Amino acid sequence: MENAEQNKYLGYQKISKLLLKFSVPCVLSLLISALYNIVDQIFIGNSELGYLGNAATSVVFPITIISLAFAWCFGDGAAAYLSICQVANDTKRVHKFIGGAILASFAASVVFCVCCGIFMNKILFAFGASDATIGLARSYFIIILSAVPVFMLTNTISPIIRADGSPGYSMMLMLTGSLINVVLDPLFIFVFKWGIAGAAWATIIGQIASFIIALIYFSKSKTFKLRLNSFKPDFKLLGKTVQLGSSTFITQMAIVIISLVCNIMLVKYGRIFR
Repeated sequence: MENAEQNKYLGYQKISKLLLKFSVPCVLSLLISALYNIVDQIFIGNSELGYLGNAATSVVFPITIISLAFAWCFGDGAAAYLSICQVANDTKRVHKFIGGAILASFAASVVFCVCCGIFMNKILFAFGASDATIGLARSYFIIILSAVPVFMLTNTISPIIRADGSPGYSMMLMLTGSLINVVLDPLFIFVFKWGIAGAAWATIIGQIASFIIALIYFSKSKTFKLRLNSFKPDFKLLGKTVQLGSSTFITQMAIVIISLVCNIMLVKYGRIFR
């Protein structure tokens, strides 16, 4: 593949230059991803919703991290395999790994949405919601949940784009979504008076924009081309993908556990100091 020649610099370029080229956009992408929740918290906290609104979004945040854990597991697994194939100069089967990772991410997002939709109240209370915040948390979570497939697919594709030799493009698609969220948050919350629903809508519109940019990349990928048979289920290949991405999954789930414990402790002992 002609475009694959563009990635050969990975084999002879200085490690220091490669680290700078790939690590900086990667770190910035992670920081940008965190901005979604931070920006929502800032604007919600300064609205009439106040601390109750912040508490509601804090309850939902670790739940969305669970979906992110699965997305990055599939995405990082496929990206790791892509890197291995680039070193071996063999990228013929890469499209099947990538297609399988995208298919698995979509399937997991559907299961996640169904489970959260059926057991929403129980899940929200388990993650620290109270009688005072359950209404706001539900309003926020229902809207966020509607875009979880888009959110998961974007975060599955992003590390694949980075491994394909385009870390700047991966950072740009995340940055675009975050900037849209920053612009729309005050508009929807303070101008349109949509409250916590406005923050949720701003978030998912940004995520949809990032997803569209991610899809556009596949028309100009460097070392693989997705085809219809790329999405044919292959559980053997999927098992390798999950194995390669399992460390990322464990890391993200650790964050979920920490957030869960913090929220529960705040609900249990926060009343003592009121």
